[in-house]
Amino acid sequence: MKNIAVIDKDYKQWINEIRGRYRQSQIKAALKVNSEMLQFYWLLGHDIVERKMENTYGSGFFNRLSSDLQRELPDAKGFSPTNIKYFKYFYELYSPLLENRPQVADDSKSHSICQQVVDESTSQIRPQVADNFNRPIIPQVAEELFSIPWDHHRRIIDKCKGNPQKALFFVQKTRENNWSRAVLLNFLDTDLYEREGKAITNCKAVLPAPDSDLEEKDSILSSQGIRKHVCDILEGGQEVFEKREKKYGLR
Repeated sequence: MKNIAVIDKDYKQWINEIRGRYRQSQIKAALKVNSEMLQFYWLLGHDIVERKMENTYGSGFFNRLSSDLQRELPDAKGFSPTNIKYFKYFYELYSPLLENRPQVADDSKSHSICQQVVDESTSQIRPQVADNFNRPIIPQVAEELFSIPWDHHRRIIDKCKGNPQKALFFVQKTRENNWSRAVLLNFLDTDLYEREGKAITNCKAVLPAPDSDLEEKDSILSSQGIRKHVCDILEGGQEVFEKREKKYGLR
């Protein structure tokens, strides 16, 4: 009976390990899908801006494009006129970060969004996202921009228009701390960016914990003390925080 008990214990531990590996695989797959979609949004925004589509097709351009894409891709979501406008805003906001970047050496590869560069610290090849087909986003910026949910990006775009450095700061903080929309929205309404040196930085996790994701963080707000910190620096304190959560439908 003792041997059976030992086997049962080892077996249960093995099952837990399998569950953990499966959860991590799910998270990696979700992050990969998110990254690919954001790269798609970026390129669509690039096309709209660089080809001056609004000037060419007039004020009804976004409605027309939305209708055409929904007809051609009936199973796809995210092609409302408003969302397509955000693809444009997404590109416009961060494209200044590309100015004065070095040119991609191999012009034959310039039509791909992902170039490959050698990471000198590891001697490994890493993807480099190219904008305008010949100006690359440095790998770190690309990894950061394409690592948080699209809805988070929309909130950042609304609050940081014309200020790509501030926007990137909140992208980085969201990624580092796995901020939910509620936390992000409240920090966006504070002077956290201006008081950058006093910002709270928790673990810089590349992947969220297996049992969590960026959209379900109510317990983490308390366990990491983020909710208290937001309430402390937000004018109106906890009462305003809770009203904004209700306003944005995040509770």
